[in-house]
Amino acid sequence: MRTLTDAEQVKLKLLTKNQVSLTLIEPTTTGLNKSIMDATGSVRSFLKVQNIHDYELQQQGPSNKVLIPTIIHTGFKTIKSKASLYRPVTKSGDPRIWFYSLTKVAEPNDIVAIAFFDEKFQVFNLTKLDIEELVNSKIENPLQDLIKSINSTESEIAFELLAMLRKVASLGPIPSMVDADTSVGRTLETALGIEINSSKKPDYKGIELKSFRKTKTNRKNLFAQVPDWKLSKFKSSSEILNAFGYEREDDFKLYCTVSAIMRNSQGLNLRIDNDVKQLIENSDNPEIGDFVVWTLDKLHNRLREKHKETFWVEAESLQIDNREHFQYKFVEHTKGPITSQFDLLIDQGIITMDHLIKRTATGGAKEKGPIFKIKPQGIELLFPPSESYSLV
Repeated sequence: MRTLTDAEQVKLKLLTKNQVSLTLIEPTTTGLNKSIMDATGSVRSFLKVQNIHDYELQQQGPSNKVLIPTIIHTGFKTIKSKASLYRPVTKSGDPRIWFYSLTKVAEPNDIVAIAFFDEKFQVFNLTKLDIEELVNSKIENPLQDLIKSINSTESEIAFELLAMLRKVASLGPIPSMVDADTSVGRTLETALGIEINSSKKPDYKGIELKSFRKTKTNRKNLFAQVPDWKLSKFKSSSEILNAFGYEREDDFKLYCTVSAIMRNSQGLNLRIDNDVKQLIENSDNPEIGDFVVWTLDKLHNRLREKHKETFWVEAESLQIDNREHFQYKFVEHTKGPITSQFDLLIDQGIITMDHLIKRTATGGAKEKGPIFKIKPQGIELLFPPSESYSLV
């Protein structure tokens, strides 16, 4: 799929903020002419995760075609339609999807959004539809009605944690526990009485806490996840370090960011293979090529597990008596990450991965990651809803 325009990203953020879980597809000229589209990996993943349809369980041939009611949104009106999900007898039964009447609203290379609600597909032309006007219109319209039906109320636990954060904020600037980048989070958890540990589970009664300094506009941590070594050419972090590491001061290490949109200075990049549902890290060294693999299912599960509900806490960093202090000021509250958009954001370079590997005194390797991070503008693309609270 092509890169989204700035306008399309704004529309996607608005839908995501309003809890519209969706996936995207780009119809081609051939697809529109023949009334057929490939069900891409992100589309298949969305359908499976939402318990709508699993192509892996579908038999080939027209007799096994599945039809699902569909609403195509055109603005203040809708088109009642159907979606056809099937695997043809030819070409190994590659998954196909088609929305009847799609040619009435889409042109080649438009980006079409696919949501699912009330046992129906809800389809929008993200490129052409004025999402902001419809959402904010004083005249009721089908898109507004859909969003009102989807929206839900905040949880009691969220209000409980918010009250605790406001109590911490009322204490004023809090001295940093340690002199490190991670101190903003460790200091907050200690002030809240939350035990610091290495558990992969959320921090407070199912809610994950992510703290960051206000002055920093860099990426935010999503989660850490090692590759699937059984599926990978390299079998350890030591092998990655040996192949791509460098001397820096007194250390031999590999501290770098890896993206899907360009290779880094070590010649590394990421690539999603939708056919096998894997995220692959590749080297431009032809003798190495693809060297580690993550399954998309594992990454989706980690995202759902870690960020079912998250408080992103912004802190102002202050220097008082030559010691860093934190004034916690603001919270962004997100729920239910849209896992199908994780793949899209990898492809768009909005989610990247960091290696943080260092050689130990014994000759081995210590790996703090790999850490998957998201650019600030990506939060509203991945998480619905986004509610904001002031702490002071």
